Amino acid sequence: MPKIGVITQARMTSSRLPGKVLRELAGATMLEHHVQRLRAAGLEVFIATTINESDSLIVAEGARLGCGVYRGSEDDVLARYAGTAQKFDLDVVVRVTSDCPLIDGELVKRGIDKFIELADPVAFVSNTLERSFPRGFDFEVMDARALFDADRRATRPFEREHVTPFIYGSAGANILQITSEVDNSDLRLTLDTEKDFLLLREIFETYG
Repeated sequence: MPKIGVITQARMTSSRLPGKVLRELAGATMLEHHVQRLRAAGLEVFIATTINESDSLIVAEGARLGCGVYRGSEDDVLARYAGTAQKFDLDVVVRVTSDCPLIDGELVKRGIDKFIELADPVAFVSNTLERSFPRGFDFEVMDARALFDADRRATRPFEREHVTPFIYGSAGANILQITSEVDNSDLRLTLDTEKDFLLLREIFETYG
């Protein structure tokens, strides 16, 4: 069986809401909610953070949560993901972002299962290219070899920052899009602004 790992990117220096992933709701940090929801689906989670001193707080939180942590470039996120995958010997990489405290681990697992069924090193499984799920439920699944190849060959800043455009844009990429039966693409359940935080607080206070 391939070694499958969810890599989530996290840093303290968000331009719109600094420190957002360590904000607390319902007795846990946003990062902890995020990790717990992925682990509930039986997924192993690794944190890709930066070498910035401020992100030592992310490293400490990752250690508290029992997650493997890798530190790399703040701006070259592609290299950060590739470094994480290499450090932890991953064969299949699932990319998510840590500002998604309500991410659906079962949905992510469904995407992984589809990827494994394809048994194709150039496969790319995602629910982001054609949006039907709420923002905050995003995931992408790829072969680690495709990630390493992108890290070697991608040159455009957009490709380095957003990690996967080189992979799904490559000739011959086998793209499988996971879609929802109901279009909820207009919903926003992520954490990027103070308004997002207030909505999430209301959700947690109402539903636990």
